[in-house]
Amino acid sequence: MGFLVDISPTAPPLRGPIVAAQEWRRLAFVHWRVPADRVAPLLPRGVAPDIPDGSAWVGLIAFELGDARVGPLTFGARWGSFTEVNVRLYGVDERGRRGVVFRSLEASSLPAVLGARGLFNLPYMWARSEHRPGPDGWEYTSRRIVSLSSQRGPRFQLGVTVDTARTVNDELSQFLTARWGLFQGRFGRTQWLPNEHEPWVLHPARVTFLRDELMAAAGLPGVVDRPPDSVLFSPGVNARFGRGDWLDTARGPLIGWFSAKLPRRVMNRSMDASRLISMFRRPVETGSFTSACPSSTLSGVGSLSETRTRTGLPSTLGD
Repeated sequence: MGFLVDISPTAPPLRGPIVAAQEWRRLAFVHWRVPADRVAPLLPRGVAPDIPDGSAWVGLIAFELGDARVGPLTFGARWGSFTEVNVRLYGVDERGRRGVVFRSLEASSLPAVLGARGLFNLPYMWARSEHRPGPDGWEYTSRRIVSLSSQRGPRFQLGVTVDTARTVNDELSQFLTARWGLFQGRFGRTQWLPNEHEPWVLHPARVTFLRDELMAAAGLPGVVDRPPDSVLFSPGVNARFGRGDWLDTARGPLIGWFSAKLPRRVMNRSMDASRLISMFRRPVETGSFTSACPSSTLSGVGSLSETRTRTGLPSTLGD
């Protein structure tokens, strides 16, 4: 790797057509430092841990994904709005591009899960996920839906309070949020999908309670047993994704032939695929909270060394 792309709060413009667009609303970012050797085996081929200060980082991000669209913005399929919770890592490729790597993404919309897995190979999981206003902040819950009744999917509960009177715009907050692309394994190779949106507005926040099983299910047990090293909150942005390209990584001849021929055709035909998926006319919601909250309460970022406290959050998670 010759150089690292500088971290900037402003996205570089997308080149080529937009393949997806989404609204990200009421985002809670909860992050921990971890040794780089814990993260490295979990990254796709050709991607190394992004280590800004001697440590790698892992995050739990909970938010509302609104007006999800795939394909051309005027004609693409729309999957509506739903609550998402994802586990993500931070990586860099040999061209110095810095992006996120998703280990899992919980979503309450089955069409969105099927579409994102089929079109982009993203590890979306169908879940009963929801969010609602809490005391001076927001609360999020999720429970993954599994096919066997004898099994129980991993669960998640998070509450945050937000200091809307202050904003944060330091190097760490930019490192954790100003990510203008994602890396994802696909067809035996690693794909880079760029994105753009307006600069984040971030506010200090703190965790009031956290009960999580998603991090361990994603291959990172024990991380949430200690207080997070950073907690952030944002009222949201409007995001768009471009077509992207492929990392130059070693691969076998058969995989190489298919990955060289098929991906561009697949991406070029995303409109046709999105029409099929749009047969699921609306996302499957499972009791999402729709209460409105004044815009003055929809913000928050910062660092926190706060011991987790357990409270009784009414939710669909159950025991």
